[in-house]
Amino acid sequence: MKTFSVEKGTGALTVEGQVVLPGDNIVAVFSGGDIPHVGAVAVAFPRPSLKNDGTISASASVICGIGHKEDEIAKKAALRLAAAFNTTTAVSVGLHMNDPKPEDFTRILENFEMALEEILAQLREGTSAGKTSIR
Repeated sequence: MKTFSVEKGTGALTVEGQVVLPGDNIVAVFSGGDIPHVGAVAVAFPRPSLKNDGTISASASVICGIGHKEDEIAKKAALRLAAAFNTTTAVSVGLHMNDPKPEDFTRILENFEMALEEILAQLREGTSAGKTSIR
């Protein structure tokens, strides 16, 4: 199995993304802040777009821990990865900050987005040059 990781940000605002590629599927774990954990998990399945335009979209299911707020970003990441690579994708997100300032939320979400973009780029690089799968 291929694995890789990315890291964006510094200190308590760091977000780490770890990716495992079991077969042609994607499993991504995003953690960060003061206490990395599992706050929400999303699983997305690719499907033809409902626009009937020949593109691939995805549908997702999410499980979110009580009191956690990572459900929307876990779903967003799972949908993007599943549609981009036409494969089943599972994403876990756990970001926790002790005593955050309002701007900390913005920054850790920016770091999450940058980590996701880097993961997408690395996976695209792995499928370039005529490769047909993400392995």
